[in-house]
Amino acid sequence: MPISVVTGGAGFLGSHLSDKLIAEGHSVICIDNLLTGSEKNIEHLSDNKNFTFIKHDVTKFIDLPGEVNFIWHFASPASPIDYLKLPIQTLKVGSLGTHNALGLAKAKNARFLLASTSEVYGDPEVHPQPEEYWGNVNPVGPRGVYDEAKRFAEAMTMAYHNFHKVDTRIVRIFNTYGERMRIDDGRAIPAFISQCLSGKDVTVFGDGSQTRSVCYVSDLIDGIYKLMMSDYKLPMNIGNPEEITMLDLAKEIIELTNSKSKIVYNELPIDDPKIRQPDIAKARNILQWEPRVNRKDGIEKTVNYFKANI
Repeated sequence: MPISVVTGGAGFLGSHLSDKLIAEGHSVICIDNLLTGSEKNIEHLSDNKNFTFIKHDVTKFIDLPGEVNFIWHFASPASPIDYLKLPIQTLKVGSLGTHNALGLAKAKNARFLLASTSEVYGDPEVHPQPEEYWGNVNPVGPRGVYDEAKRFAEAMTMAYHNFHKVDTRIVRIFNTYGERMRIDDGRAIPAFISQCLSGKDVTVFGDGSQTRSVCYVSDLIDGIYKLMMSDYKLPMNIGNPEEITMLDLAKEIIELTNSKSKIVYNELPIDDPKIRQPDIAKARNILQWEPRVNRKDGIEKTVNYFKANI
């Protein structure tokens, strides 16, 4: 049975990844300091003999006995509300945490996957964004703590690959949504859903013309799993290329929730990307992967989750 370590395994994506790995026959060691993750996300796995939870901060040395075959490095605040509130921790987990996780991969001769982000492209001047695009990032702006942490993590991963010959993968994750997102995590879909369900005004930033491409979590995890099991070493985009404006997304969620909420407009945050759409040609060609869950179905599942947990 392969043994997988998932850092950030009690988070939104990490918990879904843990489910996928156990379904694929892995034994999972989840490491999380619960800074933004929650034990509630993994409580359904607590009695599973193939799942172990260790509360630990990966910016500190990681010491695990025995064999490890795969390391999935997902530890990091991931929503603007979190990384703006936790700037130092975000930079530390992207640098020290990545260094420690790579050190563990080197020591155990394990395959390593870095959960990077579309934010490495910043406010892009190329559209859609292919993996070859180097990005347009403000390193000293408020979002720089996350963008540069992930860019550094990518550089560190490739350094370990090239210098220490660690077997590495890098996934650039585009906007993802689904069950186990925190209702207050500040990202558009949980914010719109929570506002609709509680009868509040729906807040759209700017004029709502900025775009995102949103991927349902099961599709994303499937793509990430396929990347880890492939032979591809360079960064790869995983996301849904179907682009939508924030205004249209807000209207769609108001309709899906049968809400009477009105749309109100707030000032656009500093350095907020105006466009965001993955070029997934590599994922299609190399992994034979593309998203399958349409947005309406995925959002309905997410709405039902929030209805049960709000």
